[in-house]
Amino acid sequence: MPLSKEVKKYTYVDYLRYPDDERWEIIDGVPYMQSAPSWQHQSISRELLRQFSNYLLRKSCEVFASPFDLRLSDAEVKDEDVTNVYQPDLVVICDKSLLKGTGYFGIPNLIIEILSPSTAKTDRLLKFNMYEKFGVKEYWMVEPDMKLVSVFILQDNNRYGRPELYTETADVKVSIFPDLIINLDIVFDF
Repeated sequence: MPLSKEVKKYTYVDYLRYPDDERWEIIDGVPYMQSAPSWQHQSISRELLRQFSNYLLRKSCEVFASPFDLRLSDAEVKDEDVTNVYQPDLVVICDKSLLKGTGYFGIPNLIIEILSPSTAKTDRLLKFNMYEKFGVKEYWMVEPDMKLVSVFILQDNNRYGRPELYTETADVKVSIFPDLIINLDIVFDF
């Protein structure tokens, strides 16, 4: 009986070898190629970035937009051995000491993913589970076609609770910044 071949787990070192003109993510050691975002996706991203940036101006936390290499890991894994490298649409980080090179090596406070037909399954399942596992405090999934935002907040049991759902005319109170309100009417104004 032939021995089964060991499945290679890709790491950040492998990721660094990918061509610069291609967008990739590695989720639990498996590489995923990313397609170019739609104009609606970019419009939503730009407006969310503007609202978060305005609020965070001269504060200790920062917001970053893709392309931004988020290496999710605990402190025990070396940067080059990380098997989770993401390109979230928006990331809010509050520990600037973990900014490295082209991104962040650690656990961000908030992640926003804008779903597209090619990424929806990955964002809803694989990334959701990894963000929960690593303890990302707040995770947003934005659906451009439905003009809907699902907000997941990490509970005391280290699990995401039921999502808070917001439609295009709603205002979202950001749980990690209680005085920040995101106006979705402007976000979905396209």
